[in-house]
Order: sequence, then structure tokens, then C-alpha cells
Amino acid sequence: MRDGDDAGSLDQAMKDFITARPRLFGIAYRVLGTSADAEDIVQETWLRWQRTDRSGIQEPAAFLTTVTTRLAINLAQSARMRRESYVGPWLPEPVDTRADPQLGAERAEALDLAVLFLLEKLNPVERAAYVLRDAFDYPYKRIADILETSEANTRQLVSRAKKHLSAERREPADPAAHRRLLEVFLTAARTGDLTVLEDVLTKDVASYSDGGGARGASRIPVIGRPRVSKYLAAFAPRFWPQADIRWVEANGRSAVLVSAGGNAVALLCVEVSVRGIERIMWVMNPAKLAPYVASLTD
Repeated sequence: MRDGDDAGSLDQAMKDFITARPRLFGIAYRVLGTSADAEDIVQETWLRWQRTDRSGIQEPAAFLTTVTTRLAINLAQSARMRRESYVGPWLPEPVDTRADPQLGAERAEALDLAVLFLLEKLNPVERAAYVLRDAFDYPYKRIADILETSEANTRQLVSRAKKHLSAERREPADPAAHRRLLEVFLTAARTGDLTVLEDVLTKDVASYSDGGGARGASRIPVIGRPRVSKYLAAFAPRFWPQADIRWVEANGRSAVLVSAGGNAVALLCVEVSVRGIERIMWVMNPAKLAPYVASLTD
């Protein structure tokens, strides 16, 4: 035991786990992209922590982080195969970040839905290395120990992840500009105003609808300013007249929750750069919307 205290007891184990829990969830969520899977990983970490001989463990948080990261990587590898059969585009599951803007991290990196979406294209080990370094500020040596690899390889993993993100993503707008452009976009989308839509969308804008097979969600991405503008204008008369909107926060950014008949039907999120709106993300899968909506009433 550490310094003769009761670190080996279940009571102390619980205290250590509760202290580390926000960080554990933050790591698992960023690696996996869904809060449900992240919760499962955190629960499995707790079960393993209970069964572990804790008397020789000097740094409980380090042990718990290692277990969580490795479990998340393993699950991400199997989830990748499951998502190959996913109906339509797959988007990360949104989370309400009002109570914890950093989601257990030192910095908010790898929390924006657009970043999580891009990280999904990396292999799970690269993703974990990037998350541990850029969001949680772990030293390369510590990350290497967690991933059971060399420090040199860890640096390469993080470097590849950063290059991928920089190649696929432009510098994001600040929160105020993001909100302003989303407001303009929402008004134009609801009225089908092609002129304004074409003004706020970038040339290579992409719209993704994640419905998981739900009716009404496009099963293929819509790419390019002309196509996206016409697509939005075409469904405006059918989608918006019966809709109620609520401004919310999702993954550290302003977003819009769309409801019809008292039921949430979509969460609208956008990626905004200085050029304009780069990506439009419609989370419509009920399995992803329900936990998010429930968190708003907590």
C-alpha cells in the first residue's frame, strides 16, 4: 500500500476511480466517437480496477488511463468493421459539453464533431496517440508506455494524425463567428434562399446526414456548393414548416436541435472556417439523438 494508507481497499479504489473518471471518459469518447461505447469502456475499466491487486500500484490514475486507452483501441478496431456495414454516413455521437467544456482534458482538442469525424479515418492507435498528446498533454514517453511502443514511433503516430487533420481541415472560425454563420445558414436553409446559401457555403462544402437507416436521411454525402444549396432548398418546404428549433451546445460549439411533434429529429452542426461553412452534419439517428437530448434535461 502507499504510505500505509488504505489504497488496497475498495473504498479507496472507488475514490481513485471517481477522481479519474472524467478523464477516462474523455479519452474513450475521443477514440471511439460515441458516448455509449465510452461509458461501456469506463465501466469495464472499473470492473478491472476492482479485480486488480492494487497494493503495488503507486499511480492509480496512470494505471486507469492505460487500461481505458487499450480497451478503447481494441473496441475501435472491431467498431471499424461494424461501421463498414453502417447505413449511410457515420457521424460521431454528440455530447453536451456545458458542464465540462474540455470533456476531462487539458485542452478541448479532438472534441469538435468535425475533428472526431476526421479522426475516424485514422487507425485506432494513431487516433489514441493523437488524443493523448493533443487533448491530454501526455509526454511522448508516457504515451509510448500506454501504447506499448517506442517513443520514436509514438512521435510518428502523432505526426501522421496531425498531417491528416491539417490536410483535411482548415483553421476553424472562433466561436462567435461560428454562431453568426450558423444563424445565417439556418435562416437561409429554412427559407430555401439559394443566394444566401451559396454565399455562406464553401466551394467544396459537404453535407452528411447520419440517420443509421432512418427514413428521410440522405444515405450518401452531398458534395459541392451547387448541389448542397439545391439539396437544402429542395427539402426546405417539407422539413422546416413543422419543425421547432432550439439553440444548444454540442461538442463545444453552438448547434441547433430540431424537433417535430415534440420529438427530436435532428441535431444540426456545422464546421466553419474563415472561408465559410465547410461541412454540414445532420445527426438524425435516434440512437445517437436520444442520449444527447436526455443530457439536456439533466
